[in-house]
Amino acid sequence: MKLDLRLPIGILFLALGGLLAGYGALTFGSEMYKRSLNINVNFWWGLLLMLFGGLMLVPALLKAKGDDKSTRPPEAD
Repeated sequence: MKLDLRLPIGILFLALGGLLAGYGALTFGSEMYKRSLNINVNFWWGLLLMLFGGLMLVPALLKAKGDDKSTRPPEAD
């Protein structure tokens, strides 16, 4: 099985997005967001990174699942 590049990219962005969104959720309502018009930039960018990571992972996992079926030897009758 060849490595699909979407798999490590998806895992990386999903992990980094989770960390950033988690930090943004823990610091919700903090004074540091006054400079950004009270928009929790960390939270929203974390969600966006997680969405991108998910969009990379889904096709990679579906392709890997399809490859497993196609490489299986035919059953003897």
